Amino acid sequence: MSDFIGDWHALVILFVAGVIPNQIWRMLGLWFGGGIDEGSELLVWVRAVATAILAGVIAQILVQPPGALASVPGWLRYSAVVAGFAVFMLSRKSIFAGVISGEIVMLSGKWWLG
Repeated sequence: MSDFIGDWHALVILFVAGVIPNQIWRMLGLWFGGGIDEGSELLVWVRAVATAILAGVIAQILVQPPGALASVPGWLRYSAVVAGFAVFMLSRKSIFAGVISGEIVMLSGKWWLG
């Protein structure tokens, strides 16, 4: 099991160094941005740019996978994206449900392939 997950110490360091400091900025953004109109042209543009960047990152990861993801066959990577998108659309656009289903397809497929 440790080969599948990797070094758990690295995951703890990743959590402490990556997740916790980001949450501070998220909470400050939520506090300062509470009164901003979501329909303003500036925020519509920001949302469009963020979506385009995310689409570009996903496309790059699919076409040229980094690290351990390179050992996963292309058909499995694309299947996980399709499954995640399908669940996202079927679950009233729940990002959480889409990401979790894509992860399940990816991990299940990798486990099944060995």
